[in-house]
This record gives sequence, C-alpha cells and structure tokens, in this order.
Amino acid sequence: MSLDLVVSRARADEAPIIANLMQFYIHDFSALWFDRAGEGELEPDGRFADYPLLETYWSDPSRQPWLFRIGGRPVGFALVNDVAHSETPVDRAVAEFFVVRKHRRRGVGLAAAHALFGTAWGVWEAAVVRRNREALAFWRHAAATYPGVRDIVEEDHADSMWDGAILRFRVG
Repeated sequence: MSLDLVVSRARADEAPIIANLMQFYIHDFSALWFDRAGEGELEPDGRFADYPLLETYWSDPSRQPWLFRIGGRPVGFALVNDVAHSETPVDRAVAEFFVVRKHRRRGVGLAAAHALFGTAWGVWEAAVVRRNREALAFWRHAAATYPGVRDIVEEDHADSMWDGAILRFRVG
C-alpha cells in the first residue's frame, strides 16, 4: 500500500497544527487516567489544558517537533527530545507520538517512526506508560523492524522518574 506519507520538521508557523492535534492526543490518553483525579479533565472552555512546554520545541535546539501528513493533510505528530526517563543517557527520546485514529493500523505510525529513526543515529528511547499496552507493542515492533537497529533493551520502571516500560535501542 502506498501511503503518500510525508514526515517533516514542523515550522514555527505550524505550531498551532500540533497544538490542535494535541487535543486529540490528550483525549485518547485520558482513557488511561480514569483513576487520576484532575488529570485528563476538560477545562471550563471544553478543551484540554495546553501541553506544557510545547513552545520550547521551536526554541530549544535539543527538541524537535515533527508533523506527519498524507495528501497534504496532517495525520499526526511527534515531539522528540533528549530527555531520558531513567539514569541511562540517550541521544533522542520520543516524548510524544500520535497518529489520528483514521490512519492507525495502516502502517502510518510505523512508517513515521522509521522516518524519525532515520533522522539521527545514536541511542533512542521510547518510554511507555504502564497502561498503554498497545503503544508498547507498537514501539517493540518499530524498533525491531527498522534496518540497522541494534542493542534493543527493554526495562520496566516503577520509580520517581517513570512508571512503565522504557525501550532503548541504537540506530546506525
């Protein structure tokens, strides 16, 4: 299947696109927060709270915002930085990754993840919250099927830094 997928760095004038997509992302995530008072709740205006530090993805050179498009239309995004979820340093970490529901399970997410991996060699990390089993299966598959990935390590963390799986792997 031809996806016509384009993965590109988001320009500053495209920040509102990611902010809009973030509403859908947080909506999906809110299902995992059913027992957390105050998290994943709508604000009085009917929107979720803005994603903290989103604007830093255009001002901090260690952070990268990415947009995914099919046919010129946005279908997802990724926020990539260098912040590890454990004491083990990483070169790149997938902070957030989202594909709209219409385009899931068609290879869009996998192609987008692989495109991201191709942007930087080094140690990558995908940290997955404990309840997000589907995401963990996705990241395992994405790492295992990207050519040149090696040294895949998966750890389970339940500490002050992270609660869930941390998948690390070397690209290149």
